[in-house]
Amino acid sequence: MAGEKRSRLLLAPLIFLCVLLLVGSTSGIGVNWGTQSTHPLGTSTVVKMLKENGIQKIKLFDADPNILDGFKKSGIQVMVGIPNDMLYTLATNTQAAEKWVSKNVSAHLSSGGVDIRYVAVGNEPFLSTFNGTFETTTLPALQNIQAALTKAGLSNRVKVTVPLNADVYLSSSDKPSDGDFRPNIHELMLQIVKFLSDNGAPFTVNIYPFISLYLDSNFPVDFAFFDGSQSSINDNGKIYDNVFDANHDTLVWALQKNGFGNLPIIIGEIGWPTDGDLHANLQYAQRFNQGFMSRYLTGKGTPMRPGPLDAYLFSLIDEDAKSIQPGNFERHWGLFYLDGQPKYQLNLGSTRGLVGASGVHHLGKRWCIMKPTANLNDDQVPPSVAYACQNADCTSLGYGTSCGNLDARGNISYAFNSYFQVMDQMESACKFPGLSVVTDNDPSTGTCKFRTMIESVSAERLASIRTVLFVFLLFSLL
Repeated sequence: MAGEKRSRLLLAPLIFLCVLLLVGSTSGIGVNWGTQSTHPLGTSTVVKMLKENGIQKIKLFDADPNILDGFKKSGIQVMVGIPNDMLYTLATNTQAAEKWVSKNVSAHLSSGGVDIRYVAVGNEPFLSTFNGTFETTTLPALQNIQAALTKAGLSNRVKVTVPLNADVYLSSSDKPSDGDFRPNIHELMLQIVKFLSDNGAPFTVNIYPFISLYLDSNFPVDFAFFDGSQSSINDNGKIYDNVFDANHDTLVWALQKNGFGNLPIIIGEIGWPTDGDLHANLQYAQRFNQGFMSRYLTGKGTPMRPGPLDAYLFSLIDEDAKSIQPGNFERHWGLFYLDGQPKYQLNLGSTRGLVGASGVHHLGKRWCIMKPTANLNDDQVPPSVAYACQNADCTSLGYGTSCGNLDARGNISYAFNSYFQVMDQMESACKFPGLSVVTDNDPSTGTCKFRTMIESVSAERLASIRTVLFVFLLFSLL
């Protein structure tokens, strides 16, 4: 009996450790939700989508109060964002930082409600393309937001972080062990890393294997994915058969070399676009995201950090109004189309795959196309197409895209229809001079879909008001 009791006592710590590991490995994948869309889904619709897909964490790029209110008592953990254009004000004015925290963090926590875990100060502020614009303001803004959280008594509950692009570090060779922070911001990065470490905050990095493929035509395609590659790297016995592991561990080495080897890392963004480029397609996106999720769900980390990852997929829904300065693919990162319907099957931890949004209504089955009798050489064609594409989304046109096989008339029709849909199918939006006509025959062909737009949130509210008024009028006449 005594021996049995002793065995139970010896097993207790082991069981407790197993429980901790189990909880840690099933903490749930996160996802980014950007709202640069002409017709965004309502927050209640998105929250329902997240719950039905088992997504437990959301990363936002600002602090829209209407969106944050929608996460009250949802059980979903929130990372709220501060845009780069606010960094100067928050860096130079402590009262502004305190006011921001009071309005965008404290108010939502105290109202019963929003489970805010992180404040993301800026978004990839040290991108090389920014030419140092935010290098003098990011750290002071981070310090002021941290001080404001501390003053509000929230520093143990809400942590600060800075989502950084993977270009803040590099390797002098192809080996992760030769990694260090970028020379021109090395000292700044050490100051930020030390500040994060001192405040128990994580290092957040956005890693995009797709970009490696996009920027380098000679990049080995299979090395971008997780299902094996001939282009493996042997780094002192640690084998890297995919670029994510190699990139991630280059950061780990950079941290370790500078005395911060144990700093927690969050993968702030990781994903694959589905259109707008030769390598941005449904097949590659499904292959990459499922490969990543399979590793994530099994708790497999990287050679330097073998434990479970903390990550946010990029992104939840396509954004048809997002800047295309980096590339046309920028509007197509979503796991879901604009209407909240899944693009492909993906296992996030449930065997049923992705669950689409419910209660989303499309406009009528009407499309704006080029008149069959219109002349391709009409002088009005170039300015009409340019106007349509400047005010809508034509990023599915071009070499290697989903609509890359359209002929000239097809391209023009796609541009006209994109504008027509963005303008909620207004008759005046299909009045390109002598060139366009509305049809009820779907012009979609092959992989190229001429989509009809969804009703905007305001349109849905207007429809609800009309219904209420109609019922009220009906009862008044009885």
